[in-house]
This record gives sequence, C-alpha cells and structure tokens, in this order.
Amino acid sequence: MNILFAEDDESLGKLIFHLLQKEFHRVDWVKDGQSAYDYAMLTVYDVIILDWMMPIVNGIETCERLRKKGYKGGILFLTAKDSLADVVTGLDSGADDYLIKPFKFEELAARIRALSRRTEKPFEEILSVDDLHLNLNTHVVKRSGQVIELSKKEYDLLELLLRNKHQVLTREIIIDRIWGLDVEITENALDALVKLVRKKVDQPGRPSIIKNVRGVGYKLRDSHGI
Repeated sequence: MNILFAEDDESLGKLIFHLLQKEFHRVDWVKDGQSAYDYAMLTVYDVIILDWMMPIVNGIETCERLRKKGYKGGILFLTAKDSLADVVTGLDSGADDYLIKPFKFEELAARIRALSRRTEKPFEEILSVDDLHLNLNTHVVKRSGQVIELSKKEYDLLELLLRNKHQVLTREIIIDRIWGLDVEITENALDALVKLVRKKVDQPGRPSIIKNVRGVGYKLRDSHGI
C-alpha cells in the first residue's frame, strides 16, 4: 500500500510517519497542502491522510483540488477540528473519512486498511516497462524473466521511476523522495545510485532503461526507446 501523509506538526508528524512506515512500509510525508497536491500528481497513492490546518494550502482546499483532478483513492482527514460542522465540511470537501486528534494509532491503521479496500482502482501489484517488472508485494524485480537483486535505495529509485514512467522527474524530487526532506545529499550521490541501478538492470547492446534528461533529471525509456 502506498500512503501520502500530510502533517505540518514536526513532532507529531515524525511519530505518525514512523508508525505508518512500520505498518504499511511505503509512506511519503509532506508538511503543507501544496506539497501534498504536488506529490499526489506524481505518484499513485492508495490513501492520502490530510491535516486540516496546514501552511500554504489547507487540507480542505487540497482535498477539493485532488478530487477535481480525478484522484480516486481514499482521503482521510486527521485533525484537531472536532465540531460536527467541521466533520461535515471535511466530508463534503471530498474526504472518505474523518478522525479527530487525539486518537489511537490502531484506529488510524484500521481506517486506512478499510479505505484501501474501498478504492475504485485496485492496488497495482506489478509495475513494468518493456520487459522489466517490479512486484510491489514481494519486492522482486525481473528483467527478461531473470531476477535482479537490488539494495533498498536501488529498489526505491526504480520503483519511483516506474510509478512515474511517463514523466521526467527532476533531480530535486528524486533526492527528496529517496533520501528524505531533512538529509543533505549531493547530486553526485544520485548519479552514483543511478549508475548502480543501470549496471544491474540494463542489458548489453540495448540503450539504458534509465534516460538522463540533461539539465532536468531522469525518466524511464519506453518500449520504443524514447
């Protein structure tokens, strides 16, 4: 399951992010509504968790924008706004569920699982391009039927590119998604990681499946080599 968590409270956010990672493994954490919207436009999320009172763009506006753009996954508000009118506003903005702080993490996890079962689009088990396949459940990567062993960072990079295979991802976005918001990583580290992945997934006599878009970032080549 792929989850986007939007919460601007640093201490609470770190705690919930850690618990979500332990329970669901694939979680992205952002700290404002605009970032939540931007991330959702780049990656397919099964469930998005929104705080209401966030900087730049609040949770209500973010939810409305996501629904207008056609996001079909589950949206859950996790907020201290606790009046009946607040709950109604949140649900009317397009949210599927509404959980008031403080809360028990077990309840949040149960609601996330329930939302993931209700989404219109089934959870995508296999990501692929050409003859390269990545199984999201088993984390097995194969090319031409051969299993490829990847480190965690190598797998994360390949998964990110596959989830966005029709788009160019900037270096900044890739570094943010692979290493996190608060880690200082140079672009040389990204280039080195790309080189390691290419060495494992590319095949002799064929162009690299990871294309460098000069001055921007990286994307995956499609079956036509573009």
